[in-house]
Amino acid sequence: MTLFDDISEFSEALPHHGSIAGLDLGTRTIGVALSDGLRSVATPWHTIRRKKFTLDAAALHELLATRQVNGLVLGLPRNMDGSEGPRCQSTRAFARNFSSYFDGPLTFWDERLSTVAAERALLEADTSRKRRSEVIDHVAAAYILQGALDRLRNLKDRTHD
Repeated sequence: MTLFDDISEFSEALPHHGSIAGLDLGTRTIGVALSDGLRSVATPWHTIRRKKFTLDAAALHELLATRQVNGLVLGLPRNMDGSEGPRCQSTRAFARNFSSYFDGPLTFWDERLSTVAAERALLEADTSRKRRSEVIDHVAAAYILQGALDRLRNLKDRTHD
């Protein structure tokens, strides 16, 4: 299994170039964001309406395969005090189960306040309530992924010093 809790180990397991995806796992939806091939920018991409794991995994696998994604960052919904509750356990279980559908490395990124930040950005952009509800999950996934991309870039910069 290529599941990493440590993002530096995840970084070492990734090919040098190519897109990675970020996921915001909700109970009803999975928000998906993608990076560019150089892993500089996260872009909100798609929201999957959840049905049951096998259908969700198949839909996600198909999306990732079409974009040749070679790494996956899952938002880990820690409690505000940093502890892990039932939602973290559910995310970790999804990652373990999905790792059999996905060949690349998977890691987690602390997603505390990512949905709040996404909501604030959409409000500042004067997005309608209806449109916000349509895009909030993949915008939150982009916040998760951008945080991980920034950290990966920082790790890479340190190794080249």
